[in-house]
Amino acid sequence: MALTIGIVGLPNVGKSTLFNALTKNNVLAANYPFATIEPNTGVVGVPDPRLSVLAGIFGSQKLLPATVMFVDIAGIVKG
Repeated sequence: MALTIGIVGLPNVGKSTLFNALTKNNVLAANYPFATIEPNTGVVGVPDPRLSVLAGIFGSQKLLPATVMFVDIAGIVKG
């Protein structure tokens, strides 16, 4: 089960730019309000050096790191 984080805020404040930086993605980040209409999602693995140590101790064949899902949500308007 992944941790899910929604990026919310007013229109045209940099939510998509932050999303691109966190996920190394390339969604539209434009200098006008409501460039994002549909939510964008991206999953990022959480680096943890302890994972390989534990896999070696217990003989795991598969390493499955923890993940964080980021959701870039359209701008919130008053109303």
